[in-house]
Amino acid sequence: MAAAPVLAQPQPTGAPAQARSSGALTLAQALQAARGNLDVAIARGGLAAARADVVAADRAPLPVLSGKLASMDLQHGLGGGSLWSEKRIDKSIGVDWTWERGNKRALRTQTAQRAADAAQADLEDVTVLQLQATHGAYFDLLAAQERLAQVTALERSAAQLAATAGRRVQAGDLAAQDAMRTEIEAQRARADLQAAQLERQRAALALRQLTGLEAPVDGLQAAADWPALELAPGDAASLAQARPDVRAAQARLQAAQSALDGAQALKRADVTWGASVDHFPGTSTRLLELRAQMPLQWGYDYQGEIGRAQAQLAQARDAQDKVLRAATAEMQRLQLEAQGSAQRARGYEADILPRARRVADGAELAYGKGALSLTDLLDARRTLRATQLEALAARTEAAKAVGAWQLRAQPELFLNTSSSTESTQ
Repeated sequence: MAAAPVLAQPQPTGAPAQARSSGALTLAQALQAARGNLDVAIARGGLAAARADVVAADRAPLPVLSGKLASMDLQHGLGGGSLWSEKRIDKSIGVDWTWERGNKRALRTQTAQRAADAAQADLEDVTVLQLQATHGAYFDLLAAQERLAQVTALERSAAQLAATAGRRVQAGDLAAQDAMRTEIEAQRARADLQAAQLERQRAALALRQLTGLEAPVDGLQAAADWPALELAPGDAASLAQARPDVRAAQARLQAAQSALDGAQALKRADVTWGASVDHFPGTSTRLLELRAQMPLQWGYDYQGEIGRAQAQLAQARDAQDKVLRAATAEMQRLQLEAQGSAQRARGYEADILPRARRVADGAELAYGKGALSLTDLLDARRTLRATQLEALAARTEAAKAVGAWQLRAQPELFLNTSSSTESTQ
């Protein structure tokens, strides 16, 4: 089986406030902050509501207290004396309670519990998605920082070359045309520097949006903790079965089955039992009434409720199949992307970038000794700049792909801390 990249698990350390005070935000701190962002908070609220539905479902019908005044003779009068003990009024007080048949309460509770299980899985899935987005945004910021540092060095070098060329023109050692070319390169480098600064600000804004950090954009810095691109086996098909979105779809299927059982249980009519005590002066002050009532289900057998529940069950089954197929395809894609991007990044780091550096160093040395033309020097510098940026892009892509794979393959490593935090709230 093909090997899948594994990202070294960062250990959560400290609060985001500590990251702000130290000036550099680690990957672990960014992920920890993302566990409590607004999207996760909204999903946590949905879970709380679903759990409250379980409490509401798991109760029997409440008894009904009733009072009655009857048999009041308006033709001959009510008689004299006390209203409660002597007037001829039949006074009664009673209690009625509905006995649910067909195991309706248990089925109702089971439906709500399966919905709560789905909400729990939804919370985990939303958390994983936010961690994935934060993970990618973190390395976008780190890459933007390194790109800015590289472009700054290139801009400084281009400015120095332009200044040297200007002095050589004044000394009659260089043609004005060549000096103008170096000035153009310096201006291009300054434009690239401005673009790199803007890209870094955009990356910082994206990370701040996901984590909820209050640090200013210019002050938000990512620590240079690039992950090791190691490989470990992983079965995408089996891992897809354990994904929270797949478990949520399975729980909703179970909830739909319980709802169908509950709809079919409606065929068992409920019985309402009641009893009341009557007080009728002149006849008796201790009269007892017992009663029972139930609906007459003639001509209707809850076909509408059962049909709707059956349709929702079929819909939930199709949704589960769709989610499982999509999850399996995504796991396979993440695995392939992690493998391919890691291999590409290692190729740049081990072979392509060192060669470009050697070529550029040789060109600088030869130009300094007058053995190389300005055109060849500029070409060597452009090649090195393009190779450095490509290598940085490859490393960023690999870090993001490896992290996305691990967050889906082993989400429990990232969710344990958040779960323990929720249990204490």
